Amino acid sequence: MKRKVRHGLIRASAIAILLVAVSSQAQNQGWTAKSAGLGGRDLNAVYFLDSKRGWIGGDGGLLAVTDDGGMTWVQQPLGTAHAINDVYFVGKDTGFALAGGSIFTTGDGGHVWRESPKFAASEFAGADPELYSLRFNGKKRAWVVGSASRGDVIVNSLLAITRDGGTSWFILRALTQQELIHIDFVDEKRGWIVGAGGAILHTNDAGESWTKQNSDTKVTLFHVDFRNERQGLAVGERGTILRTDDGGRVWTKVTAPTRSTLLSVQFVSEDEAWIVGRGGVILRSANGGLTWIEQESSTKQNLFALFINKKNGWAVGSDGLILKYER
Repeated sequence: MKRKVRHGLIRASAIAILLVAVSSQAQNQGWTAKSAGLGGRDLNAVYFLDSKRGWIGGDGGLLAVTDDGGMTWVQQPLGTAHAINDVYFVGKDTGFALAGGSIFTTGDGGHVWRESPKFAASEFAGADPELYSLRFNGKKRAWVVGSASRGDVIVNSLLAITRDGGTSWFILRALTQQELIHIDFVDEKRGWIVGAGGAILHTNDAGESWTKQNSDTKVTLFHVDFRNERQGLAVGERGTILRTDDGGRVWTKVTAPTRSTLLSVQFVSEDEAWIVGRGGVILRSANGGLTWIEQESSTKQNLFALFINKKNGWAVGSDGLILKYER
């Protein structure tokens, strides 16, 4: 009997040690809150060059950089009171930040930022321009999308191109007057734009022409991400997730485990994808977006932006919230 009891104790001890190890591993993985000490302003954008150096952008012209993987953040004043809506880099040196109708650029990896010629209300019949998203589809060619508004009323969309790396921008006529919120290019020729009223615009000739794709929804779409020329996801209001396997010829609505508004989506691989949204919602798919599982975020605050790769992830949101994901 003593030997049996001893064996039982050994097994129990082994199980306890295993549970502690698993628990410890679980605590070292997943999403955890990080403090930036930046005054609690809403954060709208996040971008990382590598595991150490990254930027966050938020209300009141807030732009901050980290060189230690988010342990500490240093503000980089831009001289604007407008919210930073997007931060995007082309390589390690050339970067862009969008605020109001202005585009701020850096050519030295974000040490010094300068304001490019900004879009003026006079270019939009007196309406105020607001830039939301910027993406390159070539060494010198890039696009910005946004809206023009009078007060709180959106009166037109904004679509503009640069062919000289951002020195000069030219406003183009879009296929919709509703706001255009996010743009993504998968290569030099193929790109997509999403926005209000379920709008999805597509180009397969480097933006020389844009065509509407049928989203079969009227809700606002806030973000789009393509893994390759065929596989894409778009997200929006009321838990809307749209998926395509043919470059957007057909978009299919995917059942989501939430009705919260979804604000950012990103592929990590052909199988793995993530979404964040209002109310602290974080969703993960392991089959290319066919099905989604809600993750534990430990917050009910809104999450506005996401940046994730194979090792680390970042989500930012209301009241200065920063979440970091470690595998």
